Amino acid sequence: MSSSTKKLSRPHTRHPLIMGTAILTVTGLITRIIGFFYRIYLSRLFGEEGMGIYQLLSPVLALSFSLTAAGFQTAISKFVAAQAGRENTAFPSRRPMAMGLLLTIPLSLACTAVLFLESDYIAIHLLQEPRTADMLRILAPSIPLSAIHACVNGYFYGIKKAGVPAGTQLFEQCCRVACVYLVSAYILAQGHTPSINVAVLGLTIGEGCSMLAALLAAWYHFSGFARRFATPRSASVPGYGQLLGMVIPLTANRIILNLLQSVESVSIPAGLRSYGYDNATALSVYGVLTGMAFPMIFFPNALTGSVSVMLLPMISESYAKGDDEGIRRAILRTVKYCFLLGFACMGFFLLTGKLLGEGLYKSPLAGHFIRTLSLICPFLYLDTTLSSILQGLGMAGRLFFINVTSLLARLLFILLTVPCLGIQGYLYGLLISQTLQCALYLACLWRRSLQINR
Repeated sequence: MSSSTKKLSRPHTRHPLIMGTAILTVTGLITRIIGFFYRIYLSRLFGEEGMGIYQLLSPVLALSFSLTAAGFQTAISKFVAAQAGRENTAFPSRRPMAMGLLLTIPLSLACTAVLFLESDYIAIHLLQEPRTADMLRILAPSIPLSAIHACVNGYFYGIKKAGVPAGTQLFEQCCRVACVYLVSAYILAQGHTPSINVAVLGLTIGEGCSMLAALLAAWYHFSGFARRFATPRSASVPGYGQLLGMVIPLTANRIILNLLQSVESVSIPAGLRSYGYDNATALSVYGVLTGMAFPMIFFPNALTGSVSVMLLPMISESYAKGDDEGIRRAILRTVKYCFLLGFACMGFFLLTGKLLGEGLYKSPLAGHFIRTLSLICPFLYLDTTLSSILQGLGMAGRLFFINVTSLLARLLFILLTVPCLGIQGYLYGLLISQTLQCALYLACLWRRSLQINR
């Protein structure tokens, strides 16, 4: 290969993890800032009970994404990154993305049909809130849009071009907020009060806009580079069997985890009713916790989430090359900086939690939740990145076992302590489960490092 060809295959020497993390972090922070004020707007427009009803959709959305998109995005990212590493090319085959699209589109359309046609049953019997039925019908069209978007993002994550996923994420947030604001303003101008359904409409519209932006970016990338750097058909490009061999266990793991998370989400309001709250109060407390306090605690996760997204293809590429030293350095840096960030955020939220809750949300309860949840920050931010490292090392089975163990611990606290202690029982369970999850992640990585050193 000539020197000019080598330059074409590696157009720059900037570290992809640093550059990708920087891009994702900046756009993630902008997105979260927009989302932060958007949450304040929603809480004041729809109230605490409305936020609680809206948050009941989270497990449905997460389960649908797990079934139709999450496994495909991860598998595409890993295959593309591995090929880029083995063949030393910045322009690997688009075939994994194309296969993912051909598989996920029919699956996501079927999921949409079930969600739309069975919305009443899901709302009444599963979510235990009839008012979510209309919301589910509005949400249903977003499933195939999200699946297509995820497959395109998987390819760009694999080639470490984080700008495309980051840009579409920011575009999605802007379109969502603009839709909700404009529709709500129109309804208020007519003299009516907007329902929480408007927020769900914004979610679907935002997903559609981001999908179109992702497809446009993919068309531009392939039409521009395919002619100049035509990638020959390679033996390292997976077939459908290889792709499904990775997608099926990933999807099964995510579905089981999301089913447990769905049980968790539904069990919290039920446990609060057993504690003595009426339905409106239980939903209000749940809405303050998940719609106000959680977004605040997860705000710094813009950085660790960006690192985790970029770590997966980087670890996969290093693993394919057998670069154990590179993997070890990535793990040590991840643990060090995530712990530092976590402890800094814990101190900040402990000192300012009350002020943030009362000043931003006009809710003393939100301030109490923020201060209590601050204790999980060191473990929460580290767990996000360690899970990507384990995924990149091919330890999906152990990752699944650890996540299930953590979720079962939280469910146990919900069932045993929430009816007696109220929401405080769930907060105790959350702290213990996050600590347990972090310890098990570190134990797995420690055992692997010992095996390498032998």
